[in-house]
Amino acid sequence: MDGMSEPGIIAVLHRRVNHWFSVHGRDLPWRQPEATPWGILVSEIMLQQTPVVRVLPIWTAWLERWPTPRDLAAEPASEVIRAWGRLGYPRRALRLQAAAAEIAHSHGNQVPSTAADLLALPGVGTYTAAAVACFAFGRPEVVVDTNIRRAHARMISGRALPEKSLTTAEVALARDLMPEDSSEACRWNASVMELGALVCTARSPKCEACPVADLCAWRSAGQPEPHYRPTGQTWAGTDRQVRGAVMAALRDHGSLQLASLEELTTAAGTLGAHRPTAAQFERCVSGLVADGLAVLHDGEHRDEHRTQQEPVLSLPG
Repeated sequence: MDGMSEPGIIAVLHRRVNHWFSVHGRDLPWRQPEATPWGILVSEIMLQQTPVVRVLPIWTAWLERWPTPRDLAAEPASEVIRAWGRLGYPRRALRLQAAAAEIAHSHGNQVPSTAADLLALPGVGTYTAAAVACFAFGRPEVVVDTNIRRAHARMISGRALPEKSLTTAEVALARDLMPEDSSEACRWNASVMELGALVCTARSPKCEACPVADLCAWRSAGQPEPHYRPTGQTWAGTDRQVRGAVMAALRDHGSLQLASLEELTTAAGTLGAHRPTAAQFERCVSGLVADGLAVLHDGEHRDEHRTQQEPVLSLPG
């Protein structure tokens, strides 16, 4: 580590950022003392690539309906997908249900407390396992998300942005910055994550509100430009947009003849001006079926001349 990360400086960073968090951290339900490990696991899955404001109402309704893993595991997949609503990336809902089933079956309906056991659950990756072990059980795991990586890159490395994807060097830096005390380490993880989310943001950092602006290596270096040009995810016209429109139609109607579904997704406003080609629509439907988010089967369609079989798409049972 360089001079900006000498032990004395690190101690100041810990103290200031943790104090800032105690004053300015958001009052989120999964941060409250009464939050259960299950509620924290649900929040971590829902918050992946999804803003807090969209997660809050869905998380609240989810925990009221399914307060334990066993409750969720017993539900039909169609109900789980409906309850997921418009959070996006609905495969997360099915993975969370699969994890719930494993917890109920193999862990006595209790979320496991170690990162290793959490990582063995279906759909749980390295970040989620570390975050739940840390935030739910007070284990000083190294938690590294995009907000933390960006804050570390600026405070310590003097770069505007972290690398495009997580590197071993970034993980090593996060480990080196962890406080030795377990409780302080868990708080540090939450504090830096919040700092990155609210102050040290990607596009418009609020340096005037940063508790460690005077120690920031990026500011000391004159706030150099990023060493690569970030490219945002496109949405309009993509398969993701079409898949989302199909899922919205299925949540609203349960099952639909494929022809009717195509008309609905292009006319209901969920696609804006985009009109998918037949090839794109077929590709998206096939992808949803392959992902277990929809089921394609024959259905009977009756018109004034005859009865015929037409493909029907529905939510899984």
